[in-house]
Amino acid sequence: MTNNVTANDKATETAARSSDEPIFHLALPEDWQGAFEIGEYRWSTRGKTLDAVGFIHCSTAVQIEATANRFYGDLAHLVLLTIDPVAVTSEVLWEPPAPGVDELFPHIYGPLPIAAVNMTTMWTRHGEGWVLKT
Repeated sequence: MTNNVTANDKATETAARSSDEPIFHLALPEDWQGAFEIGEYRWSTRGKTLDAVGFIHCSTAVQIEATANRFYGDLAHLVLLTIDPVAVTSEVLWEPPAPGVDELFPHIYGPLPIAAVNMTTMWTRHGEGWVLKT
């Protein structure tokens, strides 16, 4: 099997991993609320648990709107979790979402401690898509 990762990909991955910039996760309101009952968040993505997938899907600030529109376009409300990657106790790896995709996304390989979420924003979709107001 051939590894198609280039030196540039590795440099990007290393820079992303060493960054203390926040990462983001989109949660259904009821899933985020449920985290307070057990003390940690255990949802990978919409309708799939951490146990089923093996990691929690996250995005960067640049990626979050496209992620919301691609996977949550039929919903009206989400909770945007702003995560301090330094406070995450599990490994955070930067990986492509599928084979052949060059863009890297942060994946948390374990439960997300509530304390690592430094801000939550109720996000309401207006019009045709998800847009973060800046």
